[in-house]
Amino acid sequence: MKAAVLGSGTFGTALATVLANKGHDTTIWTRHADQAEGINERHRNEKYMPDLLLPAKLQADTELDRLLSGSDMIVCAVPAQHIGKTLRDYAHLFPANAIIVGAAKGIEEGTLRLVNEIFEEELPDSLQNRLSYLSGPSFAREIIERIPTVVCIASRNHDTAQWVQQSFSNSFFRTYWTADVTGVEVGGALKNVIAIAAGVAAGLGFGLNTRAALITRGLAEITRLGVRKGADPITFLGLAGMGDLVLTCTGEASRNRTVGMKLGQGKSLEQALAEMNQVVEGVFTCDAAWQLSQKMNVEMAITEQVYKLLYENKDPMHVTRDLMNRDLKQEGI
Repeated sequence: MKAAVLGSGTFGTALATVLANKGHDTTIWTRHADQAEGINERHRNEKYMPDLLLPAKLQADTELDRLLSGSDMIVCAVPAQHIGKTLRDYAHLFPANAIIVGAAKGIEEGTLRLVNEIFEEELPDSLQNRLSYLSGPSFAREIIERIPTVVCIASRNHDTAQWVQQSFSNSFFRTYWTADVTGVEVGGALKNVIAIAAGVAAGLGFGLNTRAALITRGLAEITRLGVRKGADPITFLGLAGMGDLVLTCTGEASRNRTVGMKLGQGKSLEQALAEMNQVVEGVFTCDAAWQLSQKMNVEMAITEQVYKLLYENKDPMHVTRDLMNRDLKQEGI
């Protein structure tokens, strides 16, 4: 199989590594000639993970038309905020019989579209049955290091889901499939917002009690919005829900948690983001998620407070105070 991976960040590189290790003819698209040279000649993504050796057969190319020509699978791992433009600019190059895998997590600012909604609206009808989405608890470095990882593949088309499942699965990367595209996308997007909150709590010096509460109540509001959009609530107990939420709220490799921790330690958002070398998707998604919750009349207390922290410069301790002093109520989603 010939696979094209759009996006040369850590996650795109990790998924390309999985495919190359499976024996597929895999090429990563990058806009940077020096990055392509590093992957092709030294087998390293020197911009993001210079210490990790990539499969010798994995290639990179700066020419997208050449890379896409004859591809059986296209993995789109560009950040969620750039997917729409990428598809508008380059979808005409997609082979008619290619299977498409969306691998970004987020909600588009302005349009408030989930990742799957961007694909469904930007791509022609002929490709709709060939769409799928990969999500779940998966740090890129651990994937490349072949640490056992389990994710899910979502597609409205049963055959597409199983084809992608078989294409990725190996002895260290296991996949499950689901038809609940909406649930998978909501879970993958909103866990980043809750992870920022978990990072803030850590930065403030709070303990495991606080983290557990944020994960649990965060899952409740993720589920609340997902169900309102038509998702199956059971999805949020799985890999793209609780699984990804736990990883992102607890793992030191989480960019969203790291930014939250810096905010809790007193840094401004601008300072925190300046210290990161990759996109922190939760910052953009939080804005869109808060607007979406208002539009759909869904209560999302943690998301609201993270929004005020990020976009209204609310003091982290005041965020904590207002969450803890909310009206008492019965537990539930």
